[in-house]
Amino acid sequence: MFCRDDARLIFEVVVEMPLLQPERFVALGIDPPKGVLLYGPPGTGKTLTARAVANRTDACFICVIGSELVQRYVGEGARMVRELFQLARTKKACILFIDEVDAIGGTRGGDEGNSDSEVQRTMLEIVNQLDGFDSRGNVKVLMATNRPDTLDPALLRPGRLDRKIEFGLPDLEGRTHIFKIHAKTMAIDRDVRFELLARLCPNTTGAECRSVCTEAGMYAIRARRKSISEKDLIDAINKVIKGYSKFSATPKYMVYN
Repeated sequence: MFCRDDARLIFEVVVEMPLLQPERFVALGIDPPKGVLLYGPPGTGKTLTARAVANRTDACFICVIGSELVQRYVGEGARMVRELFQLARTKKACILFIDEVDAIGGTRGGDEGNSDSEVQRTMLEIVNQLDGFDSRGNVKVLMATNRPDTLDPALLRPGRLDRKIEFGLPDLEGRTHIFKIHAKTMAIDRDVRFELLARLCPNTTGAECRSVCTEAGMYAIRARRKSISEKDLIDAINKVIKGYSKFSATPKYMVYN
């Protein structure tokens, strides 16, 4: 599993540098990777990271959900893929982000119905587009999934999605930092112990930490107080993290081979 520094370095070299300093790759005579796969449990920041990278590079950000490319009529999904890549090429710098790519990039089987065949046509068009554009150009392709084991090997081979970055659950330091980030925009008491909050919710995602902060705000509103107390946050942890744990799908995604 990559640590935060490893992931940040990969994004700088693979995504940001080709867009901001392409001459460095030209000087060395090498081609940067065309695509990057982000994988990990839901709520660990894959989509947020893609948006942040686009913001750092001042690139146009085009986001599409994989299921939106699954169309009823033959050829519609493939046509949408072609139009997305054509639109991306018209921008000075563009990051094309396909979320939940497993909806269209699953492993191909033997006997498929009409709907599965259309999904395969869409996936093959993505493969064709990845093969067809210049890796030194103005387009970078990011894809995200919660289930990397279901993706077709043809999509993952070198030259297409040849960089994979795992987004795991944040550690104690990471959860503490997440709580502090959300606290910056909240009316919160100064004596709140963020590390204590992080210790009280192990094995949680960044999205769950944010939900805790929102729920704590609801406690403060119901009590007609102008700021959020540490007790509000602890009560929110008991409700959001511990009370709803039986509905969480996070544990099954904790380990990837």
